Amino acid sequence: MNENQSVLEAPTQQECTEPTAAQDGTITVAELVGRILAQLGVGQVFGVIGSGNFHVTNSLRRQGVPYIATRHEAGAITMADAYARTSDQLAVMTTHQGCGLTNAITGIGEAAKSRTPLLVLAADSAGSAVRSNFKIDQDSLIRSVGAVSERVHSAQSAVADTVRAYRTAVHGRRTVVLNLPLDVQSQEAPSDTPSSQLSIPDVLSTRANRQSVLQLVDMLKQAERPVFIAGRGARDARDALIQLADHTGALLATSAVANGLFQGHPYNLGISGGFSSPLTAEIIAGADLIIGWGASMNMWTMRHGKMIGAGTKVVQIDSESGALGATVRLDLAVHGDVEETASDALNVLKSDEPRQGYRQGDMRKQLALKSRWNDTVTENLSTENTIDPRLLSQMLDKMLPQERTVAVDSGNFVGYPSAYFRVPDHHGSCFTQSFQSVGLGLSTALGAAVARPDRLPVLGVGDGGFLMGIAELETAVRLRIPLVIVIYNDNAYGAEVHHFGREEDLSIVTFPEADLAAIGRGYGATGVTVRGADDLTAVQAWLDGPRTTPLVIDAKISSDGGAWWLEEAFAGH
Repeated sequence: MNENQSVLEAPTQQECTEPTAAQDGTITVAELVGRILAQLGVGQVFGVIGSGNFHVTNSLRRQGVPYIATRHEAGAITMADAYARTSDQLAVMTTHQGCGLTNAITGIGEAAKSRTPLLVLAADSAGSAVRSNFKIDQDSLIRSVGAVSERVHSAQSAVADTVRAYRTAVHGRRTVVLNLPLDVQSQEAPSDTPSSQLSIPDVLSTRANRQSVLQLVDMLKQAERPVFIAGRGARDARDALIQLADHTGALLATSAVANGLFQGHPYNLGISGGFSSPLTAEIIAGADLIIGWGASMNMWTMRHGKMIGAGTKVVQIDSESGALGATVRLDLAVHGDVEETASDALNVLKSDEPRQGYRQGDMRKQLALKSRWNDTVTENLSTENTIDPRLLSQMLDKMLPQERTVAVDSGNFVGYPSAYFRVPDHHGSCFTQSFQSVGLGLSTALGAAVARPDRLPVLGVGDGGFLMGIAELETAVRLRIPLVIVIYNDNAYGAEVHHFGREEDLSIVTFPEADLAAIGRGYGATGVTVRGADDLTAVQAWLDGPRTTPLVIDAKISSDGGAWWLEEAFAGH
């Protein structure tokens, strides 16, 4: 992996010959914006260069911020999103005005719905260019997908505008698009920038009031079978949640986006919801108290409420007041920081003896044996020319190194990599599914790979999603990223095939068989076709080799008749 790491750094070492300032020492607003963001601290820039974002991108590069050129704006924004999720650093995406922004808008919508702290630098047409081919109402477009639209209004306000956008992204945990009109970009920047304008004040945490904490403690004392479900908002609170769970006898689970948070804990249930193993689903449904920590408790995580028993009490803790009770009925809503709330509750309980709670009998042994789909016996659906996707996933999970980062696209197959591919921790899973858009998986995997070059990146994707995002396969080859791409190939948009069954003419969602391994080789990747377990020897050969190219596994999968999570998914449409 060290060889790959040096290659990822290579694009940032290119010499940029564009002058940093005019001979008289003045600089433009575009140059100033890049300098400010570099001083504030951004981790990585992704983009597709056009005339509108050329100067600001080179300004960032001159300040030492690493930049990766992608093949499509949709790839750039999703890589930035995945990088931010996996590294916990602010990422930047830069784009041309008008069509560059529209190309990126699906990825912006995904990031906004996921509350990814992310900054997009979007060029915009000059205010006077009313007949420009690139002219669109960028502010309205940005707001329509839930992102925050900011703007550099003038040379005089450029510093304040840029700092405000940065602060909103980082401290507000929002996806922010900073519009940079061309006429403003070219203006001469002020000669001096007071350091006070670049200061970012610390944000005070939202601490739950004591009455709410005492109510939570009282419910924990009464509970005999408590379960904690941690979501995206609890990713920084692992230790505090484990300590409270150990004291109260609670079992630990996560939403899909926080997968891996409790990896290695003996009372880890895994993912709650559609990807739960049968045992995990049964245990959560049997809880008498379910506490969601920074989790939306939505239809996916709670299976449309089926995982909440008739007499189960439900608590939700979140720093966002609007999230409380938005998707599930609550017995107690606690507005507060997850980590601090867990710590405050434990401090109240410390004088009490630890309780066994839901950890009685042979619970630990059951979880060790049957809490994962990998350990669940299923019928082998393999045929002479196709492999059961569950068998494929089980075998690959055993073959691939444990130090991995798993990304998934969207589609009928999505549960196989999500449920079967184990991850070392919550940074080992990147789940860009808030918008449920097919085609983001390849870019997700690449962004996560750039953030964690010390781990093997693994992508689970359908044939439809792979072909949608295939432009970025060239990016993976160019950067020599050792990405394992597992294509669950059913020659169809499988979700629609299984959902509509024989009700409709399915010829519009099914396709002739394509040799995706050969297409991968055409891009410069290593391509392997898998129709049975024996074909995986070629995968092992790649793993044993230098791994200097991405590996495309074109797995011809057997029909599962509609994956077990599919009915849950379509019920929410």
